[in-house]
Amino acid sequence: MDLSAFDLAYDQLRARWPESTEERDVTTPYGRTRVHVYGPADGRPLVLLPGGSATGLVWFANAPALGERHRIHAVDLLGDAGRTERSGRPLRNADDLTAWLDALLDELGLDRTHLCGHSYGAWLAARYALHAPGRVDRLALVDPTQVFAGFRPGYLLRALPTLMRPSEARARAFLAWETAGLHPDETWQRLYARAATVPGRKLIAGRRPQVAGLRMPVLVLLAEHSRAHHAATVADRARRALSRGEVAVLTGATHHSLPLTEPERLNDRLTDFLH
Repeated sequence: MDLSAFDLAYDQLRARWPESTEERDVTTPYGRTRVHVYGPADGRPLVLLPGGSATGLVWFANAPALGERHRIHAVDLLGDAGRTERSGRPLRNADDLTAWLDALLDELGLDRTHLCGHSYGAWLAARYALHAPGRVDRLALVDPTQVFAGFRPGYLLRALPTLMRPSEARARAFLAWETAGLHPDETWQRLYARAATVPGRKLIAGRRPQVAGLRMPVLVLLAEHSRAHHAATVADRARRALSRGEVAVLTGATHHSLPLTEPERLNDRLTDFLH
């Protein structure tokens, strides 16, 4: 794939964000990080971490509602497709990811923030909240993977062809299977499919975080029809593990339809929690 095709899809999705959105390239020891910033300058900070291949732009349908009261910082993840560059210190493990987020929040001037992640971004958000609990006021995990349960074997089998022989067609077929006819936004699907073939991606895997150690309020929102894991199992484990947890299942949703498909329910839940 020509990398310019990804850049074109990226710019097309960027155009879906509110007009006043700012683009910031923040210097960290691991390279420059692209952050999409929206909302009132005096709003309570909210950092949004996307799932793999989604880029920080995936929150375009959530930004208008969440940005009414919050200063949103939607991040392109280190090691993934997007406009965050990997240079300087090597990215080797999950500790490097948390060190990168430490540096990013420092440069953004965010001593404390709300933190929300989807999928892989939720795994990273949970790890970071355990690493730096004093910086995270409230934590929201949207259909988190590898946090309360592992992947379903069938999901991994379906994902394997895209991982082993990445192509736009395989990525789109995987999305179509997982989203079960919900038809996520076409502009975002194009970006996701092209992200799968961007060279040099390095998504760091790691152990499940010890979520029983989370002491801040935690919201867990699960997709009823997620094929990544069994929602009822994850909900039960989350309720048992979290001392200050709130768990809800979004009916009709699938893993990859979040956070952008039918966003109103997700936005309402997050807005109520992140007061």
